[in-house]
Amino acid sequence: MTTIRTSCPLCGDVELAPADLALRLTPCRGTGTYQFRCPHCEEVQQRPANHRVVSILLATGVAYEVVDEETPISEREIAEFLTALDRANWREHLPG
Repeated sequence: MTTIRTSCPLCGDVELAPADLALRLTPCRGTGTYQFRCPHCEEVQQRPANHRVVSILLATGVAYEVVDEETPISEREIAEFLTALDRANWREHLPG
């Protein structure tokens, strides 16, 4: 059985099975966070997961979900964009 070692700020090092962790991935970045419940104190812990940690957790079979925390474009932003395009000098506002 695969064992994953991480740490709890209250209890120190803990060993978990892949089923004891949940990985939340950020789209297109290869990073995210992982969450687990400490087997000693029962507190839920959340840790950042860089590329290396994500690779290890995925390779060991940790369940994951891709979470897009970016807010979508609002109707107001679309309306403002369309209004800006109606201006005769819209090209002057482009960067570069």
